Amino acid sequence: MKDFKRYARSAGDGWLRDLLLLAVVFGIPFLQFLGGLPLIDPDEGRYAEIPREMLERGDLITPTLNYVKYFEKPPLLYWLNTASLKLFGLNEFAARLPSALCGLFTVLTCYLVARKLYDRRTALLAGVLLGTSAGFVLQSRIILTDMLLTFCLTAALGAFILAAQRETRRTSPLLWYLFYLFCALAVLSKGLIGIVFPAGIVFLYLLLGRRLHLLGRMRLASGLLLFLAVSAPWFVAVSLRNPEFAHFFFIHEHFERFTSAVHGRYQPFWFFVPVLAATMLPWSFFIPGSLAKAWRERGHQGGGAGLYLLIWIAVIFLFFSKSNSKLIPYILPIFPPLAILIAHRFSGLPEGRGRGMRLAALALGCTLSLLGIAALCYANLPEVASLLGGYAPRLADSLNQFVRHAPQISSHACLAIGILFLLQGVVSLVSGDRKPGRMLLALCLGGFLLDILAPRLIMPYIAGAESPRELAQAAKPLITPQTRMVTVGPMQGISWYTGQRVLVTGKPDELEFGSKQGDQSAWFPDRNALLKLWSGTDPLLVFLKKRELDELLPQLSPPPRIVRESGRRLLISNR
Repeated sequence: MKDFKRYARSAGDGWLRDLLLLAVVFGIPFLQFLGGLPLIDPDEGRYAEIPREMLERGDLITPTLNYVKYFEKPPLLYWLNTASLKLFGLNEFAARLPSALCGLFTVLTCYLVARKLYDRRTALLAGVLLGTSAGFVLQSRIILTDMLLTFCLTAALGAFILAAQRETRRTSPLLWYLFYLFCALAVLSKGLIGIVFPAGIVFLYLLLGRRLHLLGRMRLASGLLLFLAVSAPWFVAVSLRNPEFAHFFFIHEHFERFTSAVHGRYQPFWFFVPVLAATMLPWSFFIPGSLAKAWRERGHQGGGAGLYLLIWIAVIFLFFSKSNSKLIPYILPIFPPLAILIAHRFSGLPEGRGRGMRLAALALGCTLSLLGIAALCYANLPEVASLLGGYAPRLADSLNQFVRHAPQISSHACLAIGILFLLQGVVSLVSGDRKPGRMLLALCLGGFLLDILAPRLIMPYIAGAESPRELAQAAKPLITPQTRMVTVGPMQGISWYTGQRVLVTGKPDELEFGSKQGDQSAWFPDRNALLKLWSGTDPLLVFLKKRELDELLPQLSPPPRIVRESGRRLLISNR
């Protein structure tokens, strides 16, 4: 920590050096092994297949998924993925690269914002804390619109507060225009929340911080023109080509998603509390104290930065908590401001001021130690479940069911992760209050190693169970001009890996809107139509889950031939 203190002491130089250091160091966990895993359905299959179809069709305006219209999201991620696929080919690395780069760029942006708001030490810590939050890194390595949104919002909201702090009429307008530009890109990333969040956060900050006079210096007229020039053309173009777009996108995908459980993603109001605690581990245990410190300092000299970050966090967290549609990645945009506030609290650790963190360090140490023990026990899960079932017979059935469905992770992976957690836990318990710098170093190194190890030791088992790649590869040699491929429910990865449109039977889920545009009945057969195809003369390949085969089996004539089994899914043929 003395070396870090010496390195971070300078406040006037080192910008490029720090950014390069962060980019090189954290480029490893964000970018390594990106192409080593198959695409995971449904998200990765969807966000890789739409750009593939854009390339094939030569149409960047109307997104399609399995060759039917798909209007749930704006196109920015599709465009970035299309460019990546064009440059690097149709492979998993190219499909994941834009999302991973957005995660890495968010770390760098977090550093830049923290450097201007506080100091170099806080900025370096903020970048390191964000880059060692395992949940943040792992979600950046999955193809999601949320990571792109997080980068755009971080850049937009960071540009605003940096521009607001200068607040003189002679200041260059560049930061103001960057604010409007990244708001526009946020809208193109995930819709209206790209402007609703910045507008709400900025308004509350100006109101509560008594800085409404800044409205006259925000270049509102020219800034809004820039915002519309970037964000509006696609919405106009897609609406002209598809009159049904506006109602579906703005009403169904925004208003109904927030006010109802139409998407089947209802969770309780407190859902994101445990989600945040888990995904920002180990730093999540320091969130309450960091928020309290920012609130206490809000009226002090320089305390406006903390107030702004608090509003940023509260608006997004409460918005999604109130929403009736909740998914884990939704709160990614609050990770950067949380990292900055936690880093600001940690910035005094090199001088040994850690007594206020005693309780958090104790709770964290106990939690990490328990996680370490759990990881070690996972290596012998059947034996552990049997032992626990003997002591609690009522739980025996539930434990056995858990063992049957739990991912099969190797013993050496469990050993490595378990030891890593245990070491961090022990150091936190022993050094949390007396030598907090040692605890901070252990947590940073442990988080960094976890970011590197998890994609190689844990994710292959999860991806193998959730990806249809093996089934698609087994189907490709069997495909002839007469062959029909059918999925029971959408499996977007099948289209990605085979390069062909598939028939979808059963519940269409996210393809429901597209299935009703024009006459798509031949591509969405019901149960009777599927059985007729099965008994027909053309070869039929059906991708389905094992339990779905059990339901269909009595009605299938001729009896199915099992071509390949992968995880919970099967590929069967009528020939």
